[in-house]
Amino acid sequence: MNRITIIFLLVSCFVLKAQKADSTQSRQINIVYGANFTKNEEKFPGASIFSKDDERQVQFEHQGADLWCDIAVFYSAENKLKAIGNVRLQQGDTIEMNSGKLDYDGNTKMARAWENVDLTDSQMVLTTDTLYFNREKQESFYNSGGKVVDSANTLTSKIGTYFMELKKVQFRDSVHIDNPEYIIDSEQLDYYRVSKNAYMYGPSTIVGETYKIYCERGFYDTKIEQGYGVKNTRIDYNNRIIEGDSVYFDKATSFASATNNIVVTDTVNKGIIRAHYAEIFKERDSVFATKRAVAVNLVQQDSLYIHGDTLMVTGKPEQRILRAFRNAKFFKKDLSGKCDSIHSSQQTGVTQLITNPILWNVDNQMTGDSIHLISNLETEKLDSLKVLENAFIISLDSIGKVGYNQAKGVNLYGKFIENELKIIDLVRNTEVIYYMYNDDGQLIGIDKTICSKIRLEMADNDIEDITFFVNPDGTIFPDKDLPIEGRKLKGFIWRGDERIYSKEEIFDEDDNNIQLVKIRGIDNPVDIDQEESERSGTPLPEKPTANKKPVTTKPKKPTVPKPK
Repeated sequence: MNRITIIFLLVSCFVLKAQKADSTQSRQINIVYGANFTKNEEKFPGASIFSKDDERQVQFEHQGADLWCDIAVFYSAENKLKAIGNVRLQQGDTIEMNSGKLDYDGNTKMARAWENVDLTDSQMVLTTDTLYFNREKQESFYNSGGKVVDSANTLTSKIGTYFMELKKVQFRDSVHIDNPEYIIDSEQLDYYRVSKNAYMYGPSTIVGETYKIYCERGFYDTKIEQGYGVKNTRIDYNNRIIEGDSVYFDKATSFASATNNIVVTDTVNKGIIRAHYAEIFKERDSVFATKRAVAVNLVQQDSLYIHGDTLMVTGKPEQRILRAFRNAKFFKKDLSGKCDSIHSSQQTGVTQLITNPILWNVDNQMTGDSIHLISNLETEKLDSLKVLENAFIISLDSIGKVGYNQAKGVNLYGKFIENELKIIDLVRNTEVIYYMYNDDGQLIGIDKTICSKIRLEMADNDIEDITFFVNPDGTIFPDKDLPIEGRKLKGFIWRGDERIYSKEEIFDEDDNNIQLVKIRGIDNPVDIDQEESERSGTPLPEKPTANKKPVTTKPKKPTVPKPK
């Protein structure tokens, strides 16, 4: 081994020892002001005991933090400290913790404070009975109940963790927020102190003056009362309840919207709208819905389903107007139909089928330029029916199953009795083709008549009797004497293949194949810190790396304690 190698090894050993000594010294708790000094080996073996004097408290320093107290029990060999009486721990210019007692481990940089603990960072105050402060991770936490107060809110929970670099408090178990405008209760809530944004997990409720929100995963901006829920969300909003996979709410604009598997319930009129997208405007008292949208209303203990590419409900509770636009369809157990658009007014009780309407009353097909269904406002039952301009009613001959019973006129007026169509009046230029049978079900002939007015009396949704008014002109043809081409009135079109037999058939192929929007955060976990950084425009704190040394401060020169 040559001389240069030996010198290099000696220098290396010296440097390593120096670095180790420097590292050990930097981890050591330093005495800044010891005041009165004593020992009590029986009670505190190996410890040095310092107590305040008439001038000032005992003071210690450790890696950027200062601690003051009335009495300190200092174990220099273990690098641990017990502080008693008016304890104050100061870190930097912002973090300050006060308590009655505190234990501090200089090796792990872990502090445990108890008895009337409060921690402040100039913007908020955290109070609890016992607080753990991990200076290495820059986190403090409590598990015996605590309270945080800032300029906007008062927050309480049984368990809480304050992440100082993120300026975030994570509350768990019986979380409660008090604000003059609302109250929040949650199972778990992450609260960002600067932005005042809250992220909720588990069953959570927000109760404001005019709304109530429930969700099991959501976000809420506590400053402006705006947020959303993305799991089992429900908003009670004025006289409506809004539910969906994702629901957004904004108090300032009195607006809410929902996406995927939506149900909007009218609590006054007991109506329901289902869709995959909806917007609710509180001040306008209106709902806009699309994507497999359907309105469900109860008529005489029977649900009426109304569908359109777009649904709109507007007006105060007693003056609701429902509009279904484009490809409108409806279904009720004994009544169904389709048209381009539907307009239904609760105030007048009139439902209008507009543009190319067709209506099926059980087996009776009715068409005209427009069709009106009128409800009795007192009983809320179907009262009457109007088919205006080019009215035409057709039904398959129920016995022969080959021909069609037909009646037409300029207008048609029908009367419902106990939800069943009983009387049909056709007026002006009326014509009839009707298959007549005897009691044995044998075909007597085919009645073909023209007159000014026809009344059809129905029983079990079939024609029971026909009455002709004002100069009827007709003939009953034997079956063999009336050719096939003469058995249909002008304008006859049978549209039985379009008839709607169930509530599912109001939806077409496009409705049933809608691709739902993927809601962020439902199936996959979301990095909430990253989401908050994007939302608030605040960059995330830089994470320490293995090659990056922690910043430490030079220890203060100690004040020699007075002998006692």
